[in-house]
Amino acid sequence: MKPEDEPYALRSPDEKTRRMKLLGQPHMEPLVRYLEDIKVEHHEKDPPHFDPCDGGINARVLFLLEAPGPKAVSSNFISRNNPDPTARNMCRFLQDAGIQRSDSVLWNIVPWYVGDGSRIRAVNNNDIIQAAPYLKELIALLPELKVIALVGKKAQSAQKYIRELSNLPLIHTHHPSARVFNVWPHKRKEMSEQLAEIAEIINGRESGQNL
Repeated sequence: MKPEDEPYALRSPDEKTRRMKLLGQPHMEPLVRYLEDIKVEHHEKDPPHFDPCDGGINARVLFLLEAPGPKAVSSNFISRNNPDPTARNMCRFLQDAGIQRSDSVLWNIVPWYVGDGSRIRAVNNNDIIQAAPYLKELIALLPELKVIALVGKKAQSAQKYIRELSNLPLIHTHHPSARVFNVWPHKRKEMSEQLAEIAEIINGRESGQNL
């Protein structure tokens, strides 16, 4: 495994700098412009970047979580390599499922931080409604997309809005937080099975879970 693919890789300032330089690559340029448009329309928002080590506009699966956490804000990336346990778990699950980075992109139903600077709060329905037009724009920027994964209960609560935006298969997965797996250990196996289904879809097999 390359060092940049290891969990917690974005703990390194040098790795953050390296990834910032990669944002100009062709698979990232439309997503960089997309974020710039959000910032123009919402001066108070400062969404983290997509990870240029992922598939960018070539992604075949879009993983949607809830909203950026403090570590994503500090690293400036939505990434499986952020220095927190949730990102570490996501990194390992995706590796074990055989889902290639070049086939995937990680994002959130609400692309900006929804806390007060010291503590994140839960996304509410107003947040989802405000963010929905940007999610529509994002899906349109991903022409190779085959499936959307809603990661965790909060992301899944936006399903009705996402269904209005896309007819792609929607797969529910557990949230990869340490708390989820500590409280419900059986969910590790279930998440592996959920990601295996996603891997089958992006490799050309149809899903039985088109929600």
